[in-house]
Amino acid sequence: MAESGGALRVLPDAEATERLGRELALFARAGDLIALSGDLGAGKTTFARAFIRALAGDETTEVPSPTFTLVQTYDETRVRVLHCDLYRISSPEEIEELGLEEALTDAIVLVEWPENAEDALPPARLDISFSQHGAGRHAQMTASGADDWAGRLARMEEIRTFLGHAGYGDASRGHLQGDASTRRYERLTNAKGPAILMDAPTRPDPGQPGAPSYSRIAHLAESVHPFAAMEQALRDAGAHAPEILAHDLDAGLLLLEDLGGGKVVSDSNPPAPIAERYLESVRLLAHLHAQALPRTVCFGSDVRHDIPAFDAGVFHAEASLLLDWFVPHVRGTACDATDRAAFIAAWDEVIAATGVLTRDPTWVLRDYHSPNIVWCDPGVPPPSPHDCVGVIDFQDALWGPAAYDVVSLGQDARVSVTQALEGNIIAAYAEARASASSLDETAFLADYAVMGAQRNTKILGIFARLNRRDGKPHYLAHMPRVSDYLTRCLAHPALAPIAAWYRDRLPEALDIRPE
Repeated sequence: MAESGGALRVLPDAEATERLGRELALFARAGDLIALSGDLGAGKTTFARAFIRALAGDETTEVPSPTFTLVQTYDETRVRVLHCDLYRISSPEEIEELGLEEALTDAIVLVEWPENAEDALPPARLDISFSQHGAGRHAQMTASGADDWAGRLARMEEIRTFLGHAGYGDASRGHLQGDASTRRYERLTNAKGPAILMDAPTRPDPGQPGAPSYSRIAHLAESVHPFAAMEQALRDAGAHAPEILAHDLDAGLLLLEDLGGGKVVSDSNPPAPIAERYLESVRLLAHLHAQALPRTVCFGSDVRHDIPAFDAGVFHAEASLLLDWFVPHVRGTACDATDRAAFIAAWDEVIAATGVLTRDPTWVLRDYHSPNIVWCDPGVPPPSPHDCVGVIDFQDALWGPAAYDVVSLGQDARVSVTQALEGNIIAAYAEARASASSLDETAFLADYAVMGAQRNTKILGIFARLNRRDGKPHYLAHMPRVSDYLTRCLAHPALAPIAAWYRDRLPEALDIRPE
């Protein structure tokens, strides 16, 4: 079995063993096999209990030893876990009856006494060998086979060093639900107060040979540098973006102000918009759009970032996700060349007729909707008029139509916004803009419909991609809502060319029914 990397951790006491279990739980994911070896009393069960409780997010979770049951299954954890004890296994053949390889398709498998399985366990795994050293223990972690644990172990050590330098080396660390990206987040707490760790290593996307990648065409951030620059610019403009407390930009590590867990949606099932919070959120947009915002933004002397234009290339690249992913999702076949050419031509006609991409450009934060807006308690009185609205996702910002972020909120892809509330959101924006700057409401409503249709077209493609490529089928539940929003936008006369394309060539996108 080939070894590809490892790390030694000194564990002076049981609490240190538990901390290691909680830390590894932050990096574990479905498909991981973690093998725990060592003598009786060496710390395997202590580690396993802390690991499982961290994944459950509950320190009271019962974690009995599976010595006699052989396998204990946990479905209430963030990722399903099978905790196995092979101490009583008498032959490798018995391993097949436990169904471990099948479980690895969607679960984490934690195995104690792996040596009793001989070669019956999959070779790609993380081995942790516990040994006594005086009053404490050592844990030797070794990544084996083709698994990527070597990279994760190296990242763990890099983060531990970063947090130590930032004064958070002793912090309690918990998983924080992130977005649909590859970024990873933790909530930290120690005597210095709460903070958020953003773990976002640079991920260049070169695309296929001879052609730029979608990320490059659509100007998706490949490092944390744009985030840092936009964070400073937003704060300078009066928005409540999280303060950067510590950073290693080249490593893709940021320690951020914790804006709390306040939401702009209710805790009901399904969640619903809290109207006044949505209206306050759109007033913040009006406040930003009324200013002469800079096209070039900086983070100290470390970063100078030119905000890319939301041009026709970006517009088409995003909209074409519908053709690349949604069409195969509903039809089982690729979109044909004729339909694709007609799709581009229809959008070009709309863009040219409305002038949407050239009229009074401003910052487009790009994902300004409920998952990325934190409702803060700013105190009384608030430090600034809009401080209750925390903005946390802006690294992909573009320079383009003001209507884009307004429609992101007014047609929130994650929660159902009624047409009445949507109308109030648009009215609140127009009223706030009118009191601070000029706004051509007729042109804005056309822009709103165009960018709404483009955004919802893109999102149908993204949700289909998340299902098929990334194994995240729960996003499909949002498709009927997005389909309804798309239909609302296509009713505007400015959208006639692309509305005809949908009716004639892809009517499935306009009538998606909830399952």
